[in-house]
Amino acid sequence: MGRLLAIDYGKKRTGLAVTDSLRIIATALDTVSTDELLTYLKNYLGRETIDAFVIGMPRTLKNEDSEIAPAVRAFITELHKAFPGKPIHEVDERFTSSMAKRAMIEGGMKKKDRRVKGNADKISAVLILQQFMEMNR
Repeated sequence: MGRLLAIDYGKKRTGLAVTDSLRIIATALDTVSTDELLTYLKNYLGRETIDAFVIGMPRTLKNEDSEIAPAVRAFITELHKAFPGKPIHEVDERFTSSMAKRAMIEGGMKKKDRRVKGNADKISAVLILQQFMEMNR
């Protein structure tokens, strides 16, 4: 069993998380400018083995696509082209941002560090990855 890489896609920044090789632990990886995301992933997969991607699909409370969902779908198309044959799994990412903020507070993160927007993006990616792993156990 190989590692999974989760993507919390955003208009400006994208949070990334990765599992260990046994898919037991999800760990925050990085926050990347969305403009540089594909380049980052190509470099990362050039030195690390990833079996599949897990990407958060933004939905509304009414279970409809959010306003950023078309951009996420377009990115998924680019991801398929860049990494043909690599599975891409979509996970409903509703509430991950609010859960990430709560996790930062409960984890004792200082207010100054919570204001760094990239921290919430990485934690959201971890939550997306954990949700996927729990659904597939």
